[in-house]
Amino acid sequence: MRVIDSHTGGEPTRVVVGGGPDLGGGSVKRQLEVLREKHDWVRSAIIHEPRGSEVMVGAMLVPPEDQSCAAGVIFFNNVGYLGMCGHGTIGVAVTLFHLGQIGVGEHRLQTPVGIVKVWVEDRNTVSIENVESYRKTKDLAVEVEGKVVRGDVAWGGNWFFLVRDHGEKIEPGNVQRLTAFTKEIRAALGAAGHDEIDHIELFAPADPTQADSKNFVLCPGGAYDRSPCGTGTSAKMACLVADGKLKPGETWRQESIIGSIFEGSVRVENGRVFPRIRGQAYVNAESTILIDPADPYRFGIRP
Repeated sequence: MRVIDSHTGGEPTRVVVGGGPDLGGGSVKRQLEVLREKHDWVRSAIIHEPRGSEVMVGAMLVPPEDQSCAAGVIFFNNVGYLGMCGHGTIGVAVTLFHLGQIGVGEHRLQTPVGIVKVWVEDRNTVSIENVESYRKTKDLAVEVEGKVVRGDVAWGGNWFFLVRDHGEKIEPGNVQRLTAFTKEIRAALGAAGHDEIDHIELFAPADPTQADSKNFVLCPGGAYDRSPCGTGTSAKMACLVADGKLKPGETWRQESIIGSIFEGSVRVENGRVFPRIRGQAYVNAESTILIDPADPYRFGIRP
């Protein structure tokens, strides 16, 4: 399989651009189901060690059902499949530009959860308009480490639990503690019946000359997001709109734990919130994945 690697704000994306299995066409959602049920070895071979890592997100280009789209794309990670991935979509767009399959201007990509618009500004800079995002629950309370933690449950293409008041320091030197703490929050949510929430996002004030907010995002597989998280920023902006703190046309600058930044804004149509995220991605490798039948770990080291 031919793959192209990139990173968006520090978060890696590995795009399968050739040699993958035939998924039979149809909707991207259906093709995801075929990939998961019959060819999950592709995901594990690409993402797991010794070729990949728990940080990496994979993306497979597939034929779109909607012919207005430049491509269909299926996102996956070390534990399964994602409906949508913001940093990954920016990475896919930059990869398609790198391949000469799209140019500067507006394009559409079809994901399992809907069509996403992308605007390519240059070889590295891309804006995306995400699927409709919304807050489901405000101030949901769970008990973690003997204290009550409150957060909003919101959809931004994936489900998030967004926590503002947590008492933790969001800085690179505190990553191990933040990872452990957010895993405890996710476990508490699961014990309370909220199994669908697989991303936990902590917020803290940022340097106002740089950004409006700084975050730490725990991804489903246990790694933290190096980027500001596109779907997480979408979920956050949906909550801000619901609280009257963000209006169409205003810019929200979200900083990641490592200092990379996404610029966000929203379009509101008939009360529905469509976030827009702008960021940079950089292609850093082109390679061929080889599957050697004699290799006992050809499909990756599964946890």
